[in-house]
Amino acid sequence: MTYDVLTLGRISVDVYPNDIGVSLADVTSFGKYLGGSATNVAVAAAQHGREAAVITKVGDDDFGTFLERELDRYNVDRSQVTRDASLQTPVTFCAILPPDDFPLYFYGRFPMAPDWNINTSEIDLDAVKKSKIFWSTVTGLSREPSRSAQLAAYEARPASSLAEGQFTILDLDYRPMFWDSVEQAREQVTQALASATVAIGNDTECTVAVGEGTPDEQADRLLEAGVQIAVVKLGPEGVMAKTRTERVVSAPVPVQTANGLGAGDSFGGAFCHGLLSGWPLEQVLDYANAAGAIVASKVACSDAMPTPQEVNALLAERGRTVPASQKDLVQP
Repeated sequence: MTYDVLTLGRISVDVYPNDIGVSLADVTSFGKYLGGSATNVAVAAAQHGREAAVITKVGDDDFGTFLERELDRYNVDRSQVTRDASLQTPVTFCAILPPDDFPLYFYGRFPMAPDWNINTSEIDLDAVKKSKIFWSTVTGLSREPSRSAQLAAYEARPASSLAEGQFTILDLDYRPMFWDSVEQAREQVTQALASATVAIGNDTECTVAVGEGTPDEQADRLLEAGVQIAVVKLGPEGVMAKTRTERVVSAPVPVQTANGLGAGDSFGGAFCHGLLSGWPLEQVLDYANAAGAIVASKVACSDAMPTPQEVNALLAERGRTVPASQKDLVQP
């Protein structure tokens, strides 16, 4: 099968408090959700009507069963989701302290988690080669054997072999607790960038990848590393994308932030949808920005991934351009 979006990487049970604005010590009840950046991107892409799949691994336990059921519920193909009887499915707790404090606590991930224990033999490299978009994250490069598996996936679809409309996207998702040092992370990111055609990251992530500098300088270095599109998130100033011939900036879509986690994954799934739709880069960014804003305004991540109708309604409400191919989805 040829997927629109095939992701590789982290999966977990996200446990979010029902009590907002207090520390975990004072939370009295929680809700559980499917989580993990690469998995959330697949969910987001599926919500936009894309054929999406994820390559990952869960523990052979009830939490693994929960995640498999959630993938089915979100219409994400899990034919490449396997179970690891030697490891437990990881759980991630988060405190929700709006507007900008959402600390994460990882349990069952150290020293090893199932999605870091993916072997090359467990990946359908033909599916990787044929997928329109292959999405992976820096996190998968932080441990073996997932590092070698991820590099093997890149080798199956070298940038020079990609057809028009195919993209290899590297999410620069850098989490310092997963690495021994910035230098170690930069070494792995540099190797991965040679296979990517699109790189996406915020200021910190771009600094790890290509060093300190202005957003334009960082984007230029990503292009020099070989990508065709460099996307640099500008925080409260929106997001910028650069190619060798174009520079576009999408202004932020302000919302009342409930939980900043998951917004980047929603952005990613919507960005994939826009690329595959062939929209101008500025419209791709605007659409992805709006999709990220919707998730930031809600507590859950996977459960909050918006449909095209929701994204287009927000664009129209804020006076932004709705992509021509989506205008019939906006209620008059």
